[in-house]
Order: sequence, then structure tokens, then C-alpha cells
Amino acid sequence: MRVLLLTREYPPDVYGGAGVHVEYLARELAKLAAVEVRTFGRQAVEDAGLSVRGYGAAAAATDDPPAPYAAAVRALRVGLSLASAPTEADVVHSHTWYAAFGGLLARTLHGIPLVVTAHSIEPLRPWKREQLGRGADVAAWAERSALEVADAVVAVSAEMRRDILRHFHVAPARVHVIPNGVDTETYRPAPGRERLGRFAIDLARPYVLFVGRISRQKGLLHLIRAIPAIDPGAQVVLCAGAPDTPEIARDVEAAVARIQAGRPGVVWIPEMVDRETAVELYSHAAVFCCPSVYEPFGLINLEAMACEVPVVASAVGGITEVVVDGETGRLVPVELVETGGAVEPRDPAAFSGDLAHAINGLLADSPLRRTMGAKGRQRAEALFSWAAVARRTLALYRDVVKAREP
Repeated sequence: MRVLLLTREYPPDVYGGAGVHVEYLARELAKLAAVEVRTFGRQAVEDAGLSVRGYGAAAAATDDPPAPYAAAVRALRVGLSLASAPTEADVVHSHTWYAAFGGLLARTLHGIPLVVTAHSIEPLRPWKREQLGRGADVAAWAERSALEVADAVVAVSAEMRRDILRHFHVAPARVHVIPNGVDTETYRPAPGRERLGRFAIDLARPYVLFVGRISRQKGLLHLIRAIPAIDPGAQVVLCAGAPDTPEIARDVEAAVARIQAGRPGVVWIPEMVDRETAVELYSHAAVFCCPSVYEPFGLINLEAMACEVPVVASAVGGITEVVVDGETGRLVPVELVETGGAVEPRDPAAFSGDLAHAINGLLADSPLRRTMGAKGRQRAEALFSWAAVARRTLALYRDVVKAREP
């Protein structure tokens, strides 16, 4: 089996869960098949069973208009390059809308089956218009075009499968649930604290941790609004970078400044830290919080669980298939509504208050935190290994290739 993976993100250019997914999927698949990765970066890697090539030069045009939709136009430009290079692959597998156009062209140009993993779907991300302008319509078009002709679609959770079937014309038999995985050798409790020394964290005091992009989707502002109600004996560490837009960056900066002015122990790390630093942050946290308003899977919760940290998370999307309420953490119910191109809790103040209440309950009960952390680690090891994800993905490739045989 020869596999062609198309992705926007690949190390060292990773800013979200999709990039982590492709990195580990490629690594594990390369033990079972020949794998070529084509990405938006400038990589040039040859390894046993795995080659990586960046096509970022195709995005380096100097005549892009100074408009939000330019990012979508660049994605199409790179997609053309990803697909037009010769290939001997038996199957092409695209990840996210950025690579969807490339996957669609590769299927057509090379006559090979297309598998699409939609790590999120554009109909449920109305805030993307804030980032891309009319380019959001281009993103939605590319995603729909690829999903609706793909030989197979991978949903990362059962909830996401339901969303795909609700929003796209895809036969149910073509949509398969294969969850994200976690590398439990990398993500495990780390006793060392060397990397945390550069941050203003008091390691003698417990802290609540957030890790993620600055995006409407991740619900960071809801957690910030909860901070005044969180036990003042605990710190709150917000490891949040890579803002979607300058506007949300300013909103978060202003909100953090207001909170810091009235409450000590609020630490903002405005960057996407490296993996080793993230593991240390997870490992020494008392509680991890994921306040997302949209999360098809929620890989960060799984990373925290693998580091034996109890999780407080919103009960949305695939999070409910990762975090077990009362066993590996607390799930906070939230009713969501779409208003003015944004998805928000119907009662934002109540949601923030519920987050604080769940966090405080765990902060007050260290034996329960230890029990939940241990169970979270066990769940990560038992159900979410990347080796198992790769085997299931390879089996799907074989099925779609066989279905094309005369």
C-alpha cells in the first residue's frame, strides 16, 4: 500500500490538533505502508517508509490582495501544487479544508480513491468569516466538494459523524469513526519543572491550566470570565497563542489585563509552546480546563488525561466521548446558540459560573483529583493509541482501493 497524505500542518509547522494528528498518523502508518506527506510548509525529509515534501513556495506569491480572503486563495494555490506533482500512491488522504481542494484534484488527476478527514466542519464554524471574510465561502466550497465525492470520510468522533451526515450529502456507509490518538510515551507525567522556570508560575501553589489557540471556538473568554469565581488560592495559567484574528487577540489581551489588575496569580503565556513544555505544564497542573463551544474531538483533553490531570470541559461534540464525567473529570453542560455569526452559550454568565464551580470542586478534593488523573491515564492508554488508529486507517484504505477494483 502506497499512501499520499495532504495537510496544511506538519512539523515544525503545527498549531492545532490536525497537525498533531497527521504527524503521528504518518509515523505509525510508515511502519505498515509507504507514506508520502505533502504539506504547506517547506519540509524535505526522507526516512524509512516516510517522505515529506513542503509546497509552501506555491503560497509565496507577492501579488495577493490585502484582503482576508487571500488566505483561502493561497490554500487553493497550494492545493493545485499538492495534486499536480506525479504520484504512484494507491490512495490520497486529505486533512482539513485547506487540503481538501488538493485531495479532490489528486483523485481526479491520478484516478485514485480519496479519503477525507474533516477535523472540524465549516457549517459549524461561523466565526471563520471573521478570520477569512468571503474566503470562508471558498473554504466551505472546498470542504463540501471534497466530502461529497470522497470514497470515504473519517469522522474523529460519533458526534462529528452525526454532524457530517446532517450538513452534507454523504451516504452513511461512507462515513467512518476513527478517533484521534495520543502518544502515551510522550504525554505522561513529567517530574521535571525546568521548562516552567521561564514563566511566572508559583510552583508551590496549585494552578488551573488552559492550553490552546486563541479562537472563538476554544471558549477562552468564557474561562477568563470565570476566573474571579475560582478559588483565589489557585493560580490560573492560560497558555494561549496563535490568535485567529487581530480582533480576538485584542479582546483576550484586554480581558486578561482586567483580570490580572484585580486578582493575583493569573499567568498568560501568549505562545504555542513546544511539546516538552506542554507536557510539563500538563503534568504539574491541578486541573485542566477546556471551555470550547465547538470541539469535534478535543485532543488537548486526551493529552491532559495522559499526563494524569483531571479535566473540566464543556459537554460539547466529541469531548463527551473522551472525558468521562465523574470518572476522569467533570463535564459542564452548556446550551449553545448562534447569534451574529458566532456560537455562544445562551447564558454566558451561567456557563462561566458553572465552569468555576466544577473547577473549585476539584481544587478542594486532592484525593479525587489523583483518582481521576489515574483513570484518565488508563483510558488514554486503553482506547486511544496511535498504533490502533493507524491500523484502522490502513484497513479503510484497503477497503476503498478494493472497491475501485473492476
